Amino acid sequence: MPVNKNALLRYKTIDNCLRNTGRRWTLDNLIDACSDALNEFTGKDELVSKRTIQLDIQKMRSDELGYNAPIEVYDNKYYRYSEPNYSITNTPVSESDLKQMREAVGVLKQLSGFSGFSGMEDVVGRLEDHISSVRHERKPAIWFESNERLKGLNFITPLYKAIIAKQPVILTYQSFKSLLPNTHAFSPYILKEYRNRWFVFGRGPRDKYVVNLALDRIVDLRAAADESFMEDSSFDPETYFKDMIGVTKIPGTMDRETEVRFWASAPQVPYIETKPLHRSQMVIERNEDGSAIFQITVCLNYELEKSLLEFAEGIKVLKPKSLVSKIHRRLKSACLMYEH
Repeated sequence: MPVNKNALLRYKTIDNCLRNTGRRWTLDNLIDACSDALNEFTGKDELVSKRTIQLDIQKMRSDELGYNAPIEVYDNKYYRYSEPNYSITNTPVSESDLKQMREAVGVLKQLSGFSGFSGMEDVVGRLEDHISSVRHERKPAIWFESNERLKGLNFITPLYKAIIAKQPVILTYQSFKSLLPNTHAFSPYILKEYRNRWFVFGRGPRDKYVVNLALDRIVDLRAAADESFMEDSSFDPETYFKDMIGVTKIPGTMDRETEVRFWASAPQVPYIETKPLHRSQMVIERNEDGSAIFQITVCLNYELEKSLLEFAEGIKVLKPKSLVSKIHRRLKSACLMYEH
């Protein structure tokens, strides 16, 4: 039987609680935990009823959802798993759920051929392989890079909902340069992933331009019921990200399109050609020794510098002069670290 999102969130919350054996869990404790989880998910301040949690525990104990959770009551008051290593996340996916996932993948495969859904092939492939591996109990054939210790992923859903609803949020944020966190209102416009890190773009009341915040630096987030959403009609994601590598763009200093040219050694050329640094990349000149000169048109930022520095001696920046000087200084500083 399909489970709605709120019920599934309650089951996962109860499961997380009962797995935490360092605390004793009463029914009231479970009600509070589920209410907090739902409030964070929906943005609504509502208390889950006692009857709802009792029914959730009953369903988790039964075979209805395939959990058969060994939930027991001890001292006539506290709940726990009789099997300390049990978790509903370890139970196999039901055939009903697999059928729904296969149907969803089927729809996504049809849409992936359309321009508005370009770039979905890797997502569809990953989903299809995961469903197949679960169904046939085999090892996955596709393995994607992931970071299980990455922080801030729990903020993706509430930020996504805030973006769709055009609802400002109250953020408590602490950058790497700040000694203390700062709390302020923020109107989110779009989420972006870059190299396994997530960022939200938007504006706060004091921001003159669109800024980006790393989700792993967010300390706390909640709905801003008394704040107005700050619209920005000039912000268009396609235009904003078109000339950018990474996530950094500072108006007035780093937002101008600049022609960047660099020489690449023969061994590096095929890697750069098959995985372009930017969509604007083109070959300006090919040399007899197999080396080549490339050009990209981008704004100058920290992520561009990191992308170029990854090739070390394999490339040489030719223009603009400001970038040549900066890369030279950074490589020289790196060399000095190894000379002492």
